[in-house]
Amino acid sequence: MIDVQLQPGDASLTDWRAVYRGAGVTLDAACNERIVQSAATVQDIVARSEPVYGINTGFGKLASVRIDPADLARLQRNIVLSHSVGIGDPTPPAIVRLMMALKLASLAQGYSGVQLTTVERLREMLRRGLIPTIPSQGSVGASGDLAPLAHMAAAMLGVGEIDVDGARQPAIEALAAAGLSPLQLGPKEGLALLNGTQFSTACALAGLFDAENVLRAALITGALSTEAARGSDAPFDPRISELRRHRGQIDAAAAIQRLMAGSMIRASHREDDERVQDPYCLRCQPQVMGAALDVLRQAATTLADEANGVTDNPLIFAASGEALSGGNFHAEPVAFAADMIALAVCEIGSIAERRIAMLVDPALSGLPAFLTPKPGLNSGFMMPQVTAAALVSENKQRAYPASVDSIPTSANQEDHVSMAAHGARRLQAMAANTTNIIGIELLAAAQGCDFHAPLTSSAPLERVRRLLRSYIPHLQDDRYLHPDIVLATDLVARGALAESVPEAALPWVCT
Repeated sequence: MIDVQLQPGDASLTDWRAVYRGAGVTLDAACNERIVQSAATVQDIVARSEPVYGINTGFGKLASVRIDPADLARLQRNIVLSHSVGIGDPTPPAIVRLMMALKLASLAQGYSGVQLTTVERLREMLRRGLIPTIPSQGSVGASGDLAPLAHMAAAMLGVGEIDVDGARQPAIEALAAAGLSPLQLGPKEGLALLNGTQFSTACALAGLFDAENVLRAALITGALSTEAARGSDAPFDPRISELRRHRGQIDAAAAIQRLMAGSMIRASHREDDERVQDPYCLRCQPQVMGAALDVLRQAATTLADEANGVTDNPLIFAASGEALSGGNFHAEPVAFAADMIALAVCEIGSIAERRIAMLVDPALSGLPAFLTPKPGLNSGFMMPQVTAAALVSENKQRAYPASVDSIPTSANQEDHVSMAAHGARRLQAMAANTTNIIGIELLAAAQGCDFHAPLTSSAPLERVRRLLRSYIPHLQDDRYLHPDIVLATDLVARGALAESVPEAALPWVCT
């Protein structure tokens, strides 16, 4: 995979998606001068002995405590060690890499007062695959993702653990094996590494990228289910959606119409269809999927801004020699975006499960009961629908907005927090649930279309069916179905369905 050259403050979601999926990271050298000037400004502040939060004072509620100049380096090391209090399962390395890249891009903009050597150390750890082990729990989303980022910084100091090629090692040993010495922090640097929303943003971006993948797959399986149920393509006529005006609905309808174009199955019942209208799970796909698409695109806009922003505190303005304290570390925008993604992912799975339920019900689908040629002797797709229903309900429970919660911390100095980390961390699990639902729908829809042989669907949908059938045969009699679901879900998760149809057939969320 080609390396991504990050332009601090101007990276695209495509860049961040590539980093999440394993691309290496380089940094535009033009940012070096800004970094050096920012660090020099911090040194000037120290020399003037004026009290500036986090440079020569304590932190949080202890901001009024002045620190002796001889203790400034110790102060920065102390904040890293004292804030490394995360618990829970380790954060997936792909998300940690993305978090590190986000922090790198933020520091490189030259408003954090860190030394160039500190930025280069973070970049070098990324290049060498030295990924800090970061417990997933402990952030309330303000003032920044303190505990997760502290664990990242601690690894740079040789404290804690580092993941190298999937194996966890003591950080000091991993650094030594790579020929790196523990980082020595200067004034402001510990706080600069800890302050920020990079953990929440990385988790939210990962959830967004997974949601984008599952939405594109769900448009395909929704079209295939419509074919299996001999549904109408009239609801996807562009004239209907254009009157509604929503961009997402227009794009979703166009995608389904393109996917179904040229279907022999549809042509066979166009004139003699006795149903006046299809169930909502078929007919209202543009409205539901389009709304999800719009919500994901709005969340993408928010997260693109956040990923390119500077969320440190205080901020160093080299041009005027000032350090200004504010609240850019408050992750409310990320919390809202994560809640939006959660709602969209939940609804994508919810309507897909209704299509599965419709397909297994002969009264609604006109197909054999539970999609088996011998119902009674065989249960067919009876239980896969139950699994899908269980996953939908689990997602519903997880979709409650995290952003409406808050709990005071730091002796009420930090009296309103975003809970962005909570909202963002759940997204991968929710996306995984919906990916499984879409995998089950893929199996059920393909099985339903099998009953229409020798009639075939459209060229794009037949390519999807052939892909599935290259791994999983038609279900003639009951068999151990778990491996089928795992294989089908894997096709969805790795984007194989979208790759089977023309590039222009499906809309994108992130560009």
